[in-house]
Amino acid sequence: MKILIKNIKQLVGIEDEPRLKVSGAEMKKLECIDNAWLAIENDKIVGFGKMEDWEGITDWTNLTIIDASEKLVLPCYCDSHTHIVYAGSREGEFVDRINGLTYEQIFERGGGILNSAKKLRDASEEELVESALKRLNEIMLQGTGAVEIKSGYGLSVEAELKMLRVIRTLKEKSPLTIKATFLGAHAVPAELKNDKRKYIDILINELMPRIAEEKLAEYCDVFCEQNYFTKEETVEILTAGKKYGMTPKVHAEQLSNFGGALAGVEVGAISVDHLEFVGDKEIEALKGSVTMPTVLPGAAFFLSLPLPPARKMMDAGLPVAIATDFNPGSSPSGNMNFMLSLCCVQYKMSPEEAINAATINSAYAMDLSKTHGSISIGKQANVFITKEIPSYAFIPYSFGSNLIETVIIGGKVMN
Repeated sequence: MKILIKNIKQLVGIEDEPRLKVSGAEMKKLECIDNAWLAIENDKIVGFGKMEDWEGITDWTNLTIIDASEKLVLPCYCDSHTHIVYAGSREGEFVDRINGLTYEQIFERGGGILNSAKKLRDASEEELVESALKRLNEIMLQGTGAVEIKSGYGLSVEAELKMLRVIRTLKEKSPLTIKATFLGAHAVPAELKNDKRKYIDILINELMPRIAEEKLAEYCDVFCEQNYFTKEETVEILTAGKKYGMTPKVHAEQLSNFGGALAGVEVGAISVDHLEFVGDKEIEALKGSVTMPTVLPGAAFFLSLPLPPARKMMDAGLPVAIATDFNPGSSPSGNMNFMLSLCCVQYKMSPEEAINAATINSAYAMDLSKTHGSISIGKQANVFITKEIPSYAFIPYSFGSNLIETVIIGGKVMN
């Protein structure tokens, strides 16, 4: 399959020399080519440049040509934090919060994660695959080309394995690049609420060996938060996960400053996510680490939480990634375009910073920045073509609008 996209008004996010991530002031730079072409062969990007310099392409045979006059082409988004596999919805809790209940109060009466866990245990693998595929198709047509999916609504040996097997099936059925994360330490199940130690032992000694045996997860994650898992427990679980081949990630500093970011740095986590309550100590610890600070604007928006200090982190020289946290309780949207809008409006990120955060930096948070997250020769041909728009700043500016016309994943035009 050969595709030539020609007359591109602006080709956005190009790299002649691919980088793993961009940090600090570098995030303000977004390389572009005006009046450009982009060539794709099979599943790879094989060339790009200015239309006036176009050569070596016209002799191709069996060539699909797409005219992108007055349209922009961008690398597909990489969504490095989601909970897309779930059963049912939780709009009742949405109404509860409107009526004054807090996230913690809803959890204490059996809502939140425990609510999703009960629904998931009652659902079949087939039902979970079918509903998740619909969500994956939705986010794909909104420009997402790679996605991480977590377990964590199982909270038992069999239900967690069921979730991870569903994610394995999604990898086979979806054209998207999918990474799997084991999040058994999302909460303590109701039946063990007075014996957290026993549950941690189950995670480490029963679940992790089976996950490793079936090769079900690339990452291990922990919700480090008061009433969930302490910093010390987080380090213990993630250290055990590393022994079973799972790279650490952390849900950190979402509801309080509780040590999650420091735990992530200590174990060499690839990312620490949320960060609403991150402080100077955590920012200093993240400097020089391998860990990607990742903000989840949908969750902060939906739960009316304080905003993570993305501007402060970037000004300190850190990289920042954006992900959706797509889940039924605290961020029921996988639309990365809306996340860009939130980051520009609420976090005072420039459009360039937001796009870099949603592409190359979020690819880094999934170990994918060598193949995804920018337009570079040899990278995966995951790009989207906008409708006729004046500039890439128009994407976050026009929040709520569908500005994507064509999505290409792995060199194939998606329906």
